[in-house]
Amino acid sequence: MESKITLSSVYFIVTPDASKCSEELEILFDTESGLRFTVRQFSQNEPELDFVSRFILDELGIEFEDPLADKIDDIIDEYEGSFPNTYQFSQKARLTLPEVNACEDPDLALIEWIFHEERMFRRLESKIVAKRIQDGFGEDNNIDVDGFIKYSLSVHNRRKSIMGHSLEHHLSAIFDAFKLKYENNAKTENGKRPDFLFPSLKLYNDASSTGDERLVMLGAKSTCKDRWRQVLTEADKIPKKHLLTLERGISGDQTNQMQAEDLQLIVPQGLQNTYNEDQQSWLWTLSDFIKEVRSRPSD
Repeated sequence: MESKITLSSVYFIVTPDASKCSEELEILFDTESGLRFTVRQFSQNEPELDFVSRFILDELGIEFEDPLADKIDDIIDEYEGSFPNTYQFSQKARLTLPEVNACEDPDLALIEWIFHEERMFRRLESKIVAKRIQDGFGEDNNIDVDGFIKYSLSVHNRRKSIMGHSLEHHLSAIFDAFKLKYENNAKTENGKRPDFLFPSLKLYNDASSTGDERLVMLGAKSTCKDRWRQVLTEADKIPKKHLLTLERGISGDQTNQMQAEDLQLIVPQGLQNTYNEDQQSWLWTLSDFIKEVRSRPSD
């Protein structure tokens, strides 16, 4: 007997061949590369969206519902419809994941903390933005279009900035857990401020122009794009630069350019499968970076 399949919804997605978008969709739907046409059925038992999948959906402009929204509400209720400062919010995310131990697995801890904080932020944001939209823009039938656009831009900009601050806060917590000496946003030449300078600005200032083997710098960018070159000028006395990112699947051309500039890219272990095999052999994990810092001579 011939079986029949009833489809309630069909989504048809077209992307340019070998584009960043097509690569992300292959990761999202677990399909093989190079296929020109793929059909995938979904059931109610699909696995929960992981950190990479949520990032990809957000980059594609696709909103998604959080199945743990009610649990998140219990965490964010204390904020009463306003955003706390980023340090407090990141700290709250860590405190509400007591099972995560940075010293056992720093790569996993970073991903779990950022993933959890992102969930908290999106849930809080949805409540605040919904209330603002409900209040309306304008009075007496006079619609304040400029006010709406300004508010919309502020929402968008806050989304972009929260991830960068979150990344730095959680990295600081991990470095503190390992008792590493460092300074955050210390000022070097020409007013530049590397995200992390190990072990101290004093040692950096006292070092000769050729540097000191005890010195290490780390840039932290949630997404690289072409901004990775900024890291190259942030600490002239440290020839080899290190950059940690959460961006998935950076192109081979870009990572080749990074290697040529003596910049070591660091990607948390859970995100490295979005890079090809050659790239993965060169990438460092956060654990690798911590080992490198700890191997340097002490003061």
